Parts: sequence; C-alpha cells; structure tokens
Amino acid sequence: MDIDISKVNFDEKGLVPVIVQEENGQVLMLAYMNEESLKKTVETGYTWFWSRSRQELWNKGATSGEFQKVHDLYYDCDGDTLLPGGCQHRGGVGIVRAAEGDLGGGGGRSVGMG
Repeated sequence: MDIDISKVNFDEKGLVPVIVQEENGQVLMLAYMNEESLKKTVETGYTWFWSRSRQELWNKGATSGEFQKVHDLYYDCDGDTLLPGGCQHRGGVGIVRAAEGDLGGGGGRSVGMG
C-alpha cells in the first residue's frame, strides 16, 4: 500500500497526533506517529507509534496482546491529525477502521489498507 506521506504535516519534532477510537466514536487513545511508524503501520497493517517518553517505536499490542489492525487511515483537511478509528478487543486483535467520509469540514483523505 502506497501513501503520499508528503500530505501528512508532521510537527517540528517530526510527529503527527493519531486519535484512535471505537466504532461508536469513543476515544481510546491519543498517540503520535513519526514518518517511520506511519510507514510501518501502512506496511504491516497494524498500528505503530512513536513513544515520546521512551524515544522509540512501539507496536500497539506487542506487550498487552491488544493489537490494532488497520484497514483505513484518514488525515484531516490540513494533514496534521490522523484518524484510524476502529474498535479494540481485550486480549485479541482490535480492528481499526475509519468511518466513511472525511474528517470534519471536508478535504480529508482516506488511505485504504488491505
């Protein structure tokens, strides 16, 4: 799966916030991706984030067993927030799928995965 990473606006630290939520809209977590973790997410189909405290990549679920499988990934109209959406199941694989349409006021893009 190819993604035009130039459309994602990383901040001065090279990060972009990622809001992970249940299919019903309940927010599960706010995390951050850098370019490398975004590429790993697209390549593997599972969420990878950048840990600001540990200064390293981490795969959600590698320790807890609560993996997040990504099918779709959206960015907002100015590309400074990512939303994979989805749901998470304890002790299993959470399926992360963005809702239909773009975020907020339009102009966002979907990146289909798988």
